[in-house]
Amino acid sequence: MKIEPANQLKLFTHNKQFNHLANLYNQNKLPNKIIFSGEKGIGKCTLSYHLINFILSADEEYSYDLENLLINEKNKSFKLVQNKSNPNFILIDVNEEKKNIDIDQIRNLIINLNKSSFNNKPRIILIDNIELLNVNSVNALLKVLEEPNDNTNFILINNNKKILSTLKSRCLDFKVKLSFNQSIDTTNNILDNDIHNILNEDLIHHYSTPGQLCNLIKFQEQYDINLKDINLKELIYLIIKDKLYKKDKLIIGLIYLLIELYFRLNISVNNVRLFDLQKYFLNKIKNTKKFNLDEESLFMEFEDKVLING
Repeated sequence: MKIEPANQLKLFTHNKQFNHLANLYNQNKLPNKIIFSGEKGIGKCTLSYHLINFILSADEEYSYDLENLLINEKNKSFKLVQNKSNPNFILIDVNEEKKNIDIDQIRNLIINLNKSSFNNKPRIILIDNIELLNVNSVNALLKVLEEPNDNTNFILINNNKKILSTLKSRCLDFKVKLSFNQSIDTTNNILDNDIHNILNEDLIHHYSTPGQLCNLIKFQEQYDINLKDINLKELIYLIIKDKLYKKDKLIIGLIYLLIELYFRLNISVNNVRLFDLQKYFLNKIKNTKKFNLDEESLFMEFEDKVLING
């Protein structure tokens, strides 16, 4: 199942925002430094890839279908983006083995931008998860943003996290939102199925963005887990017991969210012990993320203190 934003040929939502951006571009008024801000999985990257294809495919065969908000898979620019060989497009994101976007990635970006363009098309730089830029990376990026090369456009993706004001002040911030019903409809369109037939209600209401819901489906298919009938406690226990988090770093983020959901569904004013455990583990999750601590010890402790002896 292809759920990655770069593979989504149809833009099911955000049509008003897309049309607004497309009109700005056609009038030569589109800002060359944009931040899309919104909850993770809401469709910011999908919106970006559609805007990128709209711009790059303008004079090509099988150009972007503005009426239906559709990328033609036969389009040359789309194929080059898929193959990671489009000379007019640069993607920067966290490397698989890292937890931050490091300064070497920004230095390589600067080197690429200083090279002569292969054609007269705009060059577009998409930087995902900008909240994961470290201080040195941000400072290096600011120099490029202050005086970008001609015909160069930056699209930055922020997952509703705090970023340095010096970075935010140099870009125009577009808020990207979906209602719960819009998220469900978008997910159903992507999957061509009803999400209620696949996931239990607790997961649906907690993982309310299309990206989150689709990632759960991908997780279910990859590890052959029935997320319709399994309860939350059983799911967390299974992931920890089988150490699935060691196979895919995305599962680490999944467990963090499942732990938060577990406390949210089970906490009560009369259960002082569970309330204290919630405070303890949410703080430990925060510190584990912040200081890059060992996740396994956290999960094993949660299994022992909450799942087994809770």
